[in-house]
Amino acid sequence: MKNINFPKIELFSLSLIAIAILSRFIPHPPNFTPLTAIALLSGYSFNNKLKSFLIPLIAMFLSDVFLGLHSTIWAVYLSFSLIVFFGFMLRKSFSFSKLLVFSSTSSLLFYLITNFGVWLSSGMYPLNFEGLIQCYTLGLPFYKTTTIGMFGNAFIGDIFYSFTLFGTYQFAEKKLKEASVN
Repeated sequence: MKNINFPKIELFSLSLIAIAILSRFIPHPPNFTPLTAIALLSGYSFNNKLKSFLIPLIAMFLSDVFLGLHSTIWAVYLSFSLIVFFGFMLRKSFSFSKLLVFSSTSSLLFYLITNFGVWLSSGMYPLNFEGLIQCYTLGLPFYKTTTIGMFGNAFIGDIFYSFTLFGTYQFAEKKLKEASVN
């Protein structure tokens, strides 16, 4: 990651993130968003760990101000904070197959944490094991849709945006390295 073009690649990362934030405001399938990819890319691309965490949280907050705040926002933000750690792990040895694993795992982690937050704080479910299972079961339609069968918009969106953002990032990093050699 350390090269003379790091400020350029960091600016590029911020640009990708800004574009991804804007994509939340255009019409899209439910739960097909770039936020998991933003958290992964932030953990992967920023050397400053505080910035790695702040970027997805600020991105979420800025878009949530316009899209709506809610009582379980803490679970959403906790999920994305934990996903940043997966980005740190990708730094050690990146591959697109590892990105697929981390993106898929991130999608599942988000589902588990946010639904746990709903169970814990909504008052809609009894605070026992049966209530938790009921919450996870009733949360499935929000994760998967009948339009794509067993793979839901959230899962497909997480993978799509992760590959799009990381592929673009890898391409730009390669071009910047080539330009610095010349």
